[in-house]
Amino acid sequence: MPKRVMQGTVVSDKSDKTVTVLVERRIMHPVYKKIITKSKKFAAHDAENRCKQGDKVRIRECAPLSKSKSYEVIYDDAAAN
Repeated sequence: MPKRVMQGTVVSDKSDKTVTVLVERRIMHPVYKKIITKSKKFAAHDAENRCKQGDKVRIRECAPLSKSKSYEVIYDDAAAN
């Protein structure tokens, strides 16, 4: 089964090897048919401590690393060049 990949913004990088990522998604309200924005924060594993607050990152689902961490940061090295 493919792993879930999401894109979001780093809102906190205070923990060691962990970042908090805010993921926003746009959905249509089932009754009013208006587009609304829903958001959720995820704790993601940042093994190299490369992410800083405000960075746009992609996170991928992985096996649970702690009580709250089940995602890891995907580094796009090709995009950095």
